[in-house]
Amino acid sequence: MIEQDVLDTGLGDADDDDFDLSEVFDSQLPDHRYLDRELSWLAFNQRVLELAEDPNLPLLERSNFLAIFASNLDEFFMVRVAGLKRRIVTGLAVPTNVGRSPADVLADISAEAHRLQLRHAATWTGTVKPGLAAAGIDVVSYDELDEGDRSSLYDYFQAQVFPVLMPLAVDPAHPFPYISGLSLNLAIRIRNARTGRQEFARLKVPPMLPRFVEVPADGETARYLPLEDLISNHLDDLFPGMEVLDHHAFRLTRNEDVAIEEDETENLIQALEAELLRRRFGPPIRLEITDDMDDVTLDLLIKELDITQQEVYRLPGPLDLRGLFDLSRIDRPDLHFTPHVPTTAVAFQPGDNNERPDVFRAIRKGDVLVHHPYESFATSVQAFLEQAAKDPHVLAIKQTLYRTSGDSPIVEALINAAESGKQVLALVEIKARFDEANNIVWARKLEKAGVHVVYGLVGLKTHCKLALVIREEGGVLRSYSHIGTGNYNPKTSRIYEDFGIFTADDQVGRDLTRLFNELSGYAIEKKFKRLLVAPLHLRKGLLRHIDKERRHALAGKPARVRIKVNSMVDEQIIDALYRASQAGVKVEIWVRGICSLKPGVEGMSENITVRSILGRYLEHSRIFAFENDGDPQMYIGSADMMHRNLDRRVEALVRIVAPAHLKELSAFFDLAMSDSSSSWHLGPDGEWTRHNTDEDGKLLVDIQDRTMTNVQRRRRARAVR
Repeated sequence: MIEQDVLDTGLGDADDDDFDLSEVFDSQLPDHRYLDRELSWLAFNQRVLELAEDPNLPLLERSNFLAIFASNLDEFFMVRVAGLKRRIVTGLAVPTNVGRSPADVLADISAEAHRLQLRHAATWTGTVKPGLAAAGIDVVSYDELDEGDRSSLYDYFQAQVFPVLMPLAVDPAHPFPYISGLSLNLAIRIRNARTGRQEFARLKVPPMLPRFVEVPADGETARYLPLEDLISNHLDDLFPGMEVLDHHAFRLTRNEDVAIEEDETENLIQALEAELLRRRFGPPIRLEITDDMDDVTLDLLIKELDITQQEVYRLPGPLDLRGLFDLSRIDRPDLHFTPHVPTTAVAFQPGDNNERPDVFRAIRKGDVLVHHPYESFATSVQAFLEQAAKDPHVLAIKQTLYRTSGDSPIVEALINAAESGKQVLALVEIKARFDEANNIVWARKLEKAGVHVVYGLVGLKTHCKLALVIREEGGVLRSYSHIGTGNYNPKTSRIYEDFGIFTADDQVGRDLTRLFNELSGYAIEKKFKRLLVAPLHLRKGLLRHIDKERRHALAGKPARVRIKVNSMVDEQIIDALYRASQAGVKVEIWVRGICSLKPGVEGMSENITVRSILGRYLEHSRIFAFENDGDPQMYIGSADMMHRNLDRRVEALVRIVAPAHLKELSAFFDLAMSDSSSSWHLGPDGEWTRHNTDEDGKLLVDIQDRTMTNVQRRRRARAVR
């Protein structure tokens, strides 16, 4: 377990030593002061859907947001809804964060999810699909095709589809087949021509084939037919001698969360591999059907799948719109966002002779703050590790890996470093949800190359984003550190907004050395200078900072709290922010997803403002800023304000000290909170209202576009100098 004997994070005042955390819970706050976290998550996905509905966005981007909505909702059911249902079934149900029973919340979720899925389907069929057709990308039905089109598609069906189909009959000799989670299926009723008896068959739509089959060109219009439509119109080929009476698409969602009791297993990888196999057979939690499915077929599915009517979602239109990810890749620049080309951070740009920059020399000159994807991951983080792997003066590399891509140059750099004789430590978090199997593969590949691979601490996920390079310079060892808010994943770095700091500061180097020692073995020194580390002291450190702002406000001193996170759920943090607001502290929360805090409630949170921003990039960075009576304290790092991050994960925030970086982060926050910027505003009732136009109907500033402009302006300014 991580422990810290001394915490020095710039909170060295004597009155901090007397600070009693119990004060956070002493103030009079109303009982009903939180928003339900599950319904707040659904409100987040509604904001994604509103982007798909936005006529100001390019059509293929709107199609992509429809796919994101569908993918998000799948994961929500597989994890959050599954967890609620499991607690109800096992009798372990406890009240939710708003004091309601899980059964009541499950009913609310069902009603809201039904509403959103119908709205999602209507957006596709009513606006996005017709809009694409008008722009020359037409998703057609089989009935719209002429004989020539059908003949060409039949040849494709016979050559590419028919050989991989596996119809499964249900009769006395064939029990009802297992239906895998998230698979798209056809429920088929047939009549045996010999016996006259009606029978049932299930056909899985092959997931490895393109979801949309391209139809031969019709002028300038590109036409696509859903794969399930092609299959369903050739069922006679699959059931010769049978009469096909009816067919309907359906899709099942299962509980696919992973639960491992680490204290009871000696081999975490083996336990996880076994659990991943069990994941495939989790209980059903949602059945999606087309709105034309007959009662006979539906009753059979409900009975065989042991699912309730509440868990049935009857939808008008095609199922599993994740398939729209494929359409979104169509090369039509006029239907996509104007490309943003990441720039190289000013500190890492080539010299006058265009020679490759020395990353270590640049970091020695001063801390370097990078902002992805506006600034390139490849020429900063990736270059840092690749140079370290090749540099003969580098003796050791230590790194955490939470999620990384399948062909990761980061992993290759670590392998190259180990093969060249360097000491390399990789802390691979194999329990990263839905990336477990991928991380197991890479962990074993790293081990074979000679990398020291460890899997963190029992009972805790290691979520912090850390890299430490030890380099010998003139007979002295120097530390080069990187601490980020996002994963070491070159692919997601192109679409996830994140910050990272590079530093040669000795204090940070010692902090990371001690932290890595705790994660990989046994630690002796347990002091941190520029870090706040979970699970033991991050919560306490943040509560101290928030309460210090409260005391400043009461004393008439400048006081403000600014927090940017993915989720704001933790009750202790929220209560501390309420107390700060009651004292007059201006609190600004920038949240992408869940927010259980109620802003704007008189007497409790009238000084709290909550904004949300969604767009082409996924806002992923975490920033914590405190006015501190004119001496700003600001942190970036990996932690969200959730129980799991503060109590059950290893997280790290690093304090930003360079004045230029403090100014940059403050300006970024100013832009987000400005009334002239497009964002969603949260009201005290939990309703999010989009503000994207002014009183004259003119579009407000797109923060992500403006940030790219600002970054490019900095680069041009350097070039002029």
